[in-house]
Amino acid sequence: NALCRVILEKGWEDREFIKKWIASDEEINWGMGRGPRNTPWQWRTTRWGRSFGKFKEWVLNDPHSTLDYAEKTTGIPREKILRAAEMIAKPREDGARPKASFMLEKGSYWSNNYLNTISFANLGLLCGAGTRPGQVIGRGGGHQRGMIQAGPYPITKSPEKFGLIGRKQMDLDRWVLAGNIRFMWVLGTQWLNAMMASQFLMDYVRKNTIESPHQINSFSTDRAIEVLKARADSGGMVLIEQDIYPRDITQFADLILPAATWGEVDFTRAQGERRLRIYSKFYDPPGEAKPDWWIVGQVAKRMGYEGFEWRESNDVFEEAARFSRNGTLDYAALVEKAKGAGKKAHELLRELGTTGIQCPIRLEDGKLVGTKRLHDETAKYPTPKGVTSPLQTLTKFGKTSGKAILHIADWNFFKDFHERITPRGDELWVTNGRVNEIWQSLFDDLRKPYITQRYPMNFIEINPEDATVRKIENGDYVSVENDDVLVQTGGFYGVASGDLFFTNLLKSGYIERTKGAVTAMAIVTDAVPPGVTFMYFLWPGSPANSLVHNVPDPISNAPRYKLGKGRIKKIGETPAKKTLTFAPKHNV
Repeated sequence: NALCRVILEKGWEDREFIKKWIASDEEINWGMGRGPRNTPWQWRTTRWGRSFGKFKEWVLNDPHSTLDYAEKTTGIPREKILRAAEMIAKPREDGARPKASFMLEKGSYWSNNYLNTISFANLGLLCGAGTRPGQVIGRGGGHQRGMIQAGPYPITKSPEKFGLIGRKQMDLDRWVLAGNIRFMWVLGTQWLNAMMASQFLMDYVRKNTIESPHQINSFSTDRAIEVLKARADSGGMVLIEQDIYPRDITQFADLILPAATWGEVDFTRAQGERRLRIYSKFYDPPGEAKPDWWIVGQVAKRMGYEGFEWRESNDVFEEAARFSRNGTLDYAALVEKAKGAGKKAHELLRELGTTGIQCPIRLEDGKLVGTKRLHDETAKYPTPKGVTSPLQTLTKFGKTSGKAILHIADWNFFKDFHERITPRGDELWVTNGRVNEIWQSLFDDLRKPYITQRYPMNFIEINPEDATVRKIENGDYVSVENDDVLVQTGGFYGVASGDLFFTNLLKSGYIERTKGAVTAMAIVTDAVPPGVTFMYFLWPGSPANSLVHNVPDPISNAPRYKLGKGRIKKIGETPAKKTLTFAPKHNV
């Protein structure tokens, strides 16, 4: 917000781009006038969407967008904020504008989800990014979302609302903790220790599964069914795990379904640039392992559902095409083309080679055409069915007017929560994230000696100043404890509403305090600033999210994974202290 304010005060915004691509009040109101406002985008835009003029007026009058406030809150010197604004927006003497792209990652949106993301988009749009080569707004990696998702929970039936504005997607963890779940089918995920306040969630699941008095103790199927039904009827939970290796959650499972993985079945996916490719089977799955689609189909048929007569993964791929229509991963044209040629869609995709084709895919003169750039002012598409406005004749920003909408990103929605969770005394911020060499959940890496030798346990990076005060050295065994983990246990109907959301939530009594603790190997490095530490996020048995508050973003209901804190103390030394190198991994 401070960068936006500097750019607007200096008059450095890309006025030509804004005039062409940013929606006016009329276009915003026209879009919002079509149908009920019952989607997250519609109600957010209704309240916070602004034309350029009104957005500018808001930013220039926002007390939290000043350089003084930004410097105080972030710790970033005002000179650096000003220099950054110049680099991305200040026109040269000849009038040419800088070409700046904007890339964000999980540390931004998994901490203050909606507001961070929308303010980041605002900044990029003011600088003219979003439709031009070399001027991109996007994310840097992680999950590419290269799939057709399963059917979403109907948002109109969600019990969660944000004030009087509209309904939100359900918070699954809070729904579980509220006692509403009797049956859980967990597919390919480290669900429990990946979530906020993970120890609290894991303890609840443990109590209602393996610590329930209703336990299977015979090989009789009828007896097992009887026991599990009794557990569910008494308020406990039944848990089914489907995965390729045992994980932390396996200990709670009543039934384990071994799944095939990549290379053991034909499958397709799209990566970060929406490039759709086929990954062919080259090895039979071990033992009783089956593809996920096969398992899902068998369960569905036993439940009495029709339409799950899949014989191979191509059947699933072709069926899912209709759910991709009008989305960024639309590949329905590929399936249509394949059927017209008497081929399977997988066959046609395989013919396209390892480069595949970029979605969304369309047919032009009988040929498949990919989409290089989503917001391409030169690519003409048919007007979507039911849309009569002449505004939407080009692929632009995807909303009703085809133009981008600036949104107010009000710090008041986050300010009181931020102040409440800020470390005090000898506490430090404990941030967490991924490491390139081990990347995700270690479910496969723990089987690789060269990985476990380099990372024998979870680690915590700590600044030399903080380490010296605590008498911590490289390779020391440390505990990290947070006795002030906040857990939101209710508020499903938005009884806590208003700008100071967290303050009102506290008053409602829907916040519970619990504790979290993990152990780790210390790495002393100035890669993290004083007062801040960094841990790997998902180490089995020692997940950093045990230290993170389970109070989701009130607007989007998205988790705030990165905002943990803790007291760190030495409790011993690890064997790695004498065997590992602790040379810096970053460039200074």
